[in-house]
Amino acid sequence: MSTPISEIGFISADSHVNEPRDLWSTNLPPSLREQAMRGIEAGEDGGWNLVLDGRHIFQKSMQEEAERLRVLEPSERRAVQREDGVEAECIFPSIGLYVWMLEDPAGGQASCRIYNEWIYHQLHKHSPRFCCAGLIPTWTVQQALDEVTFVAELGLGAIMLPAIARPMWNHKDWDPLWELIERTELPVVMHQGTGHDMVWYRGPGATVTNLVSTQGMGPRVATMLATSGVLARHPGIHVVFVEFNVGWLAPAMETADYYDAAFRRYDEFKTSARGHATVYPDLPNPPSHYMRRQLHATFQVDNVGLHNLQFTGADALMWGNDFPHEEGTYPHSRKVVAEMAASLPPDVARKVFRENAMEIFRFDPAALDAAP
Repeated sequence: MSTPISEIGFISADSHVNEPRDLWSTNLPPSLREQAMRGIEAGEDGGWNLVLDGRHIFQKSMQEEAERLRVLEPSERRAVQREDGVEAECIFPSIGLYVWMLEDPAGGQASCRIYNEWIYHQLHKHSPRFCCAGLIPTWTVQQALDEVTFVAELGLGAIMLPAIARPMWNHKDWDPLWELIERTELPVVMHQGTGHDMVWYRGPGATVTNLVSTQGMGPRVATMLATSGVLARHPGIHVVFVEFNVGWLAPAMETADYYDAAFRRYDEFKTSARGHATVYPDLPNPPSHYMRRQLHATFQVDNVGLHNLQFTGADALMWGNDFPHEEGTYPHSRKVVAEMAASLPPDVARKVFRENAMEIFRFDPAALDAAP
């Protein structure tokens, strides 16, 4: 009988750091300091607000702040991993997720660089169990190219792009960026809620409705990457949708394929007034082919997504504990994983809760075995 995945040790494809609240205010030049990110706070309208330098921020007790910063130390972080049954983890920012809401390109670019240098020296370089992502400024294409080069040369483990870009990711202006990312062989991470305002609604029920609406961006962006040809032209790129959950993958694949075929039949009977086919570019495979081959998504608890494995395949799914966020599964991840894995064949459970993340984020099994 094979050893249950909950006893082997699993990999979290979605973990976070709580950055020091003075990370940007201390390191940005005085001319840009008014853009220094200090935190996020709940808004009265059902969303979350980015707190900039000089504005009100949560008043935390000294004990709470000390605990928040304690797990930034590599040894303490590793102790938390062991407590939760996590063998290795992909680490993303918390405050830094909102960097793309800054309006000034210079401030945004500098803020990304500050985080990238800090997270590399704070955690990434200290253990093969930490795979940290670098924030990429997308106010201009050249900014993005420069920072991808810097992140790859520095040695970080992933490229973090916002889910929503301006122009959007199917625009030809981004072609040089996709080409460069493919050459780095680093995975792309798109976290839910990045690059756009998450306040869709206000009033009663807005908090939960806004989150569900934000996660609804997942199928929109995934379909665009597949149908626009970005994935077809760059088969070496893998994109991980973080905290969008995974239940949407199967219907997105089926729906995209249905409309792709339907509009192609439509063109057999009617010539498009725009001078080109309704469905373009004319790709050799249906959208689901590229989604299944190159797209992945993380989840904490998503039994619908696990039920849909017959449609998506197991390679698309990655589990994450979302530590240290309150909605995550820490410190009960062993129990949570065991309950979900019980419904899966052992080899599938190993892929979903361990091997997919190990492969895409390039964790070295031998290094994990040797590391304390």
